[in-house]
Amino acid sequence: MSGKMKDLLDEFYGSVGKWQKDSPAQIGKFMELLEAIEKPGALDKKTKELIAIALSVTSHCEWCIAYHVKAAFDCGANEKEVREAGWVAVLMGGGPALSYSQLVDEAIDEFGK
Repeated sequence: MSGKMKDLLDEFYGSVGKWQKDSPAQIGKFMELLEAIEKPGALDKKTKELIAIALSVTSHCEWCIAYHVKAAFDCGANEKEVREAGWVAVLMGGGPALSYSQLVDEAIDEFGK
């Protein structure tokens, strides 16, 4: 698999690896937080990933969009659910979120097939 979204994921994972060497305490604590929050609780993991897609779009984070769209698909989300999460972001984030929603479509194309 290759493409812009895959490249963003590779870049992010490369940075995490660097941070594990350069700042192990900080990235270690962040990863503990990530794991604790992503575990199923009152919300299942798929729902949390769909929420994270919307937040990624409104935060204008390309790496986060790639990460959370792929994670949502890995949790069983379908294309319609992922796209709808992007539209919720547009509702809350307006025009800038609409622009970043293009990346959700790119991630759907790369990870949803």
